[in-house]
Amino acid sequence: MATRSLQTPIHPRVKAVLARAGAAAEARLDAERERIGLWLPVAFGAGIAGWFALPAAAQWAGLALLLAGGALIGAVIGWQRRAGRVVAIGCAAAAAGLLLIWARAAWVAAPVLAYPVTTDFSALVESVEPLPARDQVRLIVRPQARADLPPRLRVTLRGEQDGGIAPGEAIGLRARLMPPPSASLPGGYNFAERAWFDRIGAVGTALGRIARAPGAGTGEQPLRARLSAHIHAAVPGSPGGVAAALVTGDRGAISDADAEAMRRSGLAHLLSISGLHVTAVIGFAMLLAMRLLGLSRRLALAGHVLPLAAAAGALAGAGYTWLAGAEVPTLRSLIASLLVLAAFLLGREAITLRLVAAGALLVLVWRPESLAGPSFQLSFAAVTAIIALHESRWMRAFLARRDEGWAMRWGRGLAGLLITGFVVEAALAPIALFHFHKAGLYGALANVVAIPLTTFVIMPAEALALLFDPVGIGAPFWWVAEQALRGLIALAHHVAAAPGAIAALPIFPRWAFGLAIFGGLWLLLWQTRWRWCGALPLAMGAAVLLTQPRPDLLVSGDGRHIAAALPDGRYALLRERAGDYVRDSMAEAAGTDVPFVALADLDRVACNRDFCRWQQKGLMILAQRGRDRIEGAAMAPACAAADVVISERWLPRECVARWLTIDRDTLAESGGLALYLGAPPHAVAARRPGDEHPWRRPPQVSGNDEAVPTAALER
Repeated sequence: MATRSLQTPIHPRVKAVLARAGAAAEARLDAERERIGLWLPVAFGAGIAGWFALPAAAQWAGLALLLAGGALIGAVIGWQRRAGRVVAIGCAAAAAGLLLIWARAAWVAAPVLAYPVTTDFSALVESVEPLPARDQVRLIVRPQARADLPPRLRVTLRGEQDGGIAPGEAIGLRARLMPPPSASLPGGYNFAERAWFDRIGAVGTALGRIARAPGAGTGEQPLRARLSAHIHAAVPGSPGGVAAALVTGDRGAISDADAEAMRRSGLAHLLSISGLHVTAVIGFAMLLAMRLLGLSRRLALAGHVLPLAAAAGALAGAGYTWLAGAEVPTLRSLIASLLVLAAFLLGREAITLRLVAAGALLVLVWRPESLAGPSFQLSFAAVTAIIALHESRWMRAFLARRDEGWAMRWGRGLAGLLITGFVVEAALAPIALFHFHKAGLYGALANVVAIPLTTFVIMPAEALALLFDPVGIGAPFWWVAEQALRGLIALAHHVAAAPGAIAALPIFPRWAFGLAIFGGLWLLLWQTRWRWCGALPLAMGAAVLLTQPRPDLLVSGDGRHIAAALPDGRYALLRERAGDYVRDSMAEAAGTDVPFVALADLDRVACNRDFCRWQQKGLMILAQRGRDRIEGAAMAPACAAADVVISERWLPRECVARWLTIDRDTLAESGGLALYLGAPPHAVAARRPGDEHPWRRPPQVSGNDEAVPTAALER
């Protein structure tokens, strides 16, 4: 008796369509075979991004299983087929990224302070970061004999409290400590996330005098701190701060006004040591080494000059990276530079996207959490855009050498620099708008002047000044550097003050940001015509960004500060005395660059000592601003007449608004809120419901044990 097959037959037409689709995909991948490897760090990073984007452990496990299934599907397609290998390796890389960041978050786990406390304690100083522009010093300390405190704290001192404290010293202090703050508004900077990976369990401010162990004050500051202090002494003020940032990465002496001007003008990348600075150092070291080694006939004839000069450049780049604090952009630039040197010595093409991909993969394996930060995203996006542009046929044809006059040659080079600047600005704009809610529009023009000024005037003058300072003749070079730095800062202020210099937009949804990034990568990494398919997701993400409505109401995470949108596009604050940090946070979330006005000064707002009430888009808003306790029976009628009630305190049970009641309990769960009062009204919270990331509900310590007297250190 014949047995019936349990397999469902595939219709011939369907089978033919699948075969044609598979053949087309195989042909596309074969045409792009040199570029497929560039997607390995993208897949690895996608797994890391999935861990950050999904809130719950069950979802992380589900994604890992889904990726494992995708890898099996790739194996079923066939390892001998390119499509099968791409699917299998891509899914396996994404799963590896997901598991690595999950393990990394568990590995760095450390207790966090449960609530604000003021306490005395002894501590060992781990690092010292001077902030001269704010007259502050920031310490990372390890409390001693205090199991009730987190293992690492960040404490800020006033300038007069410093007294030359150096790493390794034992100190005693009284400090007001609080848990690392999370984002106060949707889309805001979440310091608690960064603090978790840095194992910082509390932040605070020192109160009163700092006691130091006997013999303290003789400890030597690290080389980086001593070099920064030397530069600040030679070039005072913000120019000295920029000079120190270029050499050591220390930006503490740059005034807030100048730092903001650098950001608004698109020149802030000069303050973060990255490819421009590392390349200049390695290039200068190689040039000097080649000139010196070339004096030896034996080395020159043996062909050892270039390898030895490359080794000298590599050592100089590594030392510069260590001196500058080994931040992600600096490490990325060092890795890329070392790979360039290796490719150069091997006779291979050095500046390629494969080099960028290798650098990105190494950084992500070493510090997977860096993917979520703007530093990693901005640095790799800029380098990828530059190399992809200059690998394109039309750009190579435009910049190819030809027989023409010097004016045309210089004009072509200037045009190439401008085109590169505009492409980089376009690549960085979605990232800047997602993280900072604003992006400079004239950065490409400003960089045409700023980059040559920094590369060929400021950095060489600083290098020569530091070189000749030991023999006492560095002053002329410091003068040249200072004048150039003042010109750079003046350029930043001029560009920042130009009309329309900043594009400010409100909260950028994560899914739209991911769509834009995927579309941009598709455009940059592929070479054949199907790269233009990436324009669709890029355009969709940009459309969401440009059409994103501004929030009608913003409520800070503590409920104290409220910003209400006005018909003319401005925002009004409930508390006029809000500090700069609150105003900046509110402005970023609102996507505005216009100064705030006081809510109580508006004609349509009725305020008394306890409440402000106004109507907005047909809804009645009632916001508490007083601190006196009001009985529930007295509040009930006013609450019932309002659509939204907002209070920083606990509201009585009798106070129930028609749509939304916001008080201390609700804000503890939701964090800051952005309210959209259209039809239908809805709210966006800073904290996602069910979020199980470790910094959201960390292990806690109370900080309430008996304090250790600081006087004990003086005995």
